[in-house]
Amino acid sequence: MTRPLSITAVAAATALICLSAQADTGKLLLTGGVSTIEGAAGGGITPWAVIGTNATDDEIGGSAFFSNVGTRDYGLNVYGAAIGINDRFELSIAQQDFNTRDTGRALNLPGLHLKQTIIGGKVRVFGDAVLDSDNLMPQIAVGFQHKQLGSTGLDGTLNTLGAKRSGTDFYVSATKLLLGQSLLLNGTLRATKANQNGLLGFGATLGGNENKYSLQPEFSIAYLLSKNVAIGAEYRFMRNKLETAGRGAGLGNGLRAEDWKDIFIAWAPNKNVSLTLAYVDLGVIVPATSGNRKQTGYYVSAQVAF
Repeated sequence: MTRPLSITAVAAATALICLSAQADTGKLLLTGGVSTIEGAAGGGITPWAVIGTNATDDEIGGSAFFSNVGTRDYGLNVYGAAIGINDRFELSIAQQDFNTRDTGRALNLPGLHLKQTIIGGKVRVFGDAVLDSDNLMPQIAVGFQHKQLGSTGLDGTLNTLGAKRSGTDFYVSATKLLLGQSLLLNGTLRATKANQNGLLGFGATLGGNENKYSLQPEFSIAYLLSKNVAIGAEYRFMRNKLETAGRGAGLGNGLRAEDWKDIFIAWAPNKNVSLTLAYVDLGVIVPATSGNRKQTGYYVSAQVAF
């Protein structure tokens, strides 16, 4: 299943990039955010209410990105693309490739990669981040992210835990841009069943878990040092239902999840290119095989937008 999903992602991304040439004007630098690891416009790990690309009203824009995350025990590559329509609608697609490294070898699955395709949509329903920057009205958007985890050697384990290989997140984001203070604030509330962002499946019924959505808040703050450089931080609460299922399987707290955080700097040398570098702390990920080590490391991302 993984290979067809990857081919679909590449084909869709190529089509989106071709469409991007339709818009050559743009927004203020960095006010459209960058591409998250799930493809939506925002910070690195959480979506914002902004619509990605440089397209403004009555325009269609496109963007493409590549991101790499490296922690003590894991690696993640993500690539994808998005379309922005009339600064109101956003469609995105992303392909994640999670390298389990030593964890896979510990599970007798050397070379284990977890691959996930994410198709997302977002619509701005209220406000305008730039035009409303002189009042208290934030820009508000609602969105979804449908995630499909490819088939791997973990299928049997996920089945035992009662975890599914696909799921859909729903979220609402509010973004407030304070131009006079060079400050951007964002809050997102996500309804999700995803374990570790979906890379360990969705939901888990073993151990008496109820396979229901849970609400997880996410926060971002960014300060514009100049018109093309921003620094900031993000905090994303992570669902931890899989730990209970892990206990039911005799793993103790071996499947515990913790919140994700980052501190980032973003640079836009021009209106079409942005580069992001961050320090990330993803907490523990499958501590049963990683010795309860915190997964800290780096995040780098490059985006081209039109």
